[in-house]
Amino acid sequence: MLPVYIALICAGCALLFAAFILFSNNCIKISKYKIDSAKAPESGVKIVHLSDLHGKRFGKANARLVKKIRAIKPDFIAITGDIIHKYRPRDMQVALEAVSALAAVAPVYYVSGNHEMRSTKYKQFKERLIDAGAVVLDDETLAAFGITVAGVNCAHIKAGKFFGLAEGEGFKLLLAHLPQYIDRYALAGYDLTLCGHAHGGQWRIPFTKIGVYSPGQGLFPKYTSGVHSCGNMRQVISRGLGNSQCPLRLFNRPEIVVVEIIKTER
Repeated sequence: MLPVYIALICAGCALLFAAFILFSNNCIKISKYKIDSAKAPESGVKIVHLSDLHGKRFGKANARLVKKIRAIKPDFIAITGDIIHKYRPRDMQVALEAVSALAAVAPVYYVSGNHEMRSTKYKQFKERLIDAGAVVLDDETLAAFGITVAGVNCAHIKAGKFFGLAEGEGFKLLLAHLPQYIDRYALAGYDLTLCGHAHGGQWRIPFTKIGVYSPGQGLFPKYTSGVHSCGNMRQVISRGLGNSQCPLRLFNRPEIVVVEIIKTER
């Protein structure tokens, strides 16, 4: 039988680890990036980028998430897919509650992820997202806040449906779920792409920028978070908010990304 003090130490370590897991999976981090461009509008644009909610709640009706975003005062909110995990009533309700609350803060522009594409019910879900206040950019573009915003349906990324979506002059932003096609997004002529999907590598090695695994990229993926450059294009990857097949994040807090597009002379 273990001495009492050893049992207490073990129990204390277990409690600390449980607290760390709760913190890692529920305490939202805000990451801020500035993207400078001669094509940007004079007034600049502030974007909140969200991805991979996977049906997760941060408080009732995602109140904690919405409160943080309201304080940021974005021009618009970009959601790059996997807002649900499965087509079950709970996930759909969480997603629709979140979109409705966020649409009261700023315009919400949404593109689908691979989880939305897994079901034949996406058409109905899309209609409900629109009713909740989202602008669904399925292979479509719009002009907003002095820039062109294009969105590609996740099922059409491999086919390159993002080519030709954004024509003409001015700053071009692409919303796309999958980050590993960065070279093709750059070739298509975008100035900035916002992506998700990789979940930051799910488990990250402490004190490094290395994630362990991402679907589509495998072990130690290259594109998991932060800003990446390819030619004249930059890509910002969200580490996401929820979890998928792996239920826990380690050293990888849920993330709100704030992107400010600012005008430069070069």
